[in-house]
Amino acid sequence: MKKKTLVLGASLKRNRYSNYAIQRLVANEFEVVAFGLKKGEVSGIQIENELILYRNIHTVTLYLNPKRQRDYYDYIVSLKPERVIFNPGTENSEFYKILKENDIAYEVACTLVLLATNQY
Repeated sequence: MKKKTLVLGASLKRNRYSNYAIQRLVANEFEVVAFGLKKGEVSGIQIENELILYRNIHTVTLYLNPKRQRDYYDYIVSLKPERVIFNPGTENSEFYKILKENDIAYEVACTLVLLATNQY
């Protein structure tokens, strides 16, 4: 498995980008964990609705708008990921500063595009 990824803001709805991201990450053989408002399963990945202190998270890919991200700042920092991806619509300069202060890299990018172009 490659680069363990947490999809934060995961949705069971098939038309949501977070759902598609889980599918594409799994198809590309990445280890995936997911957090969302509702428990369920996407491509064999269990979406949890309680925060779990995962170990060895390489990447957190965000699918939450900036206002909703505030509730998860401390959680994300506590995971000590190598990077956080801000997908379109999740850009958040306030959180960029917090990540920088904690030596966590971040990218403003699209997980799906990164996967499709072998840049993930």
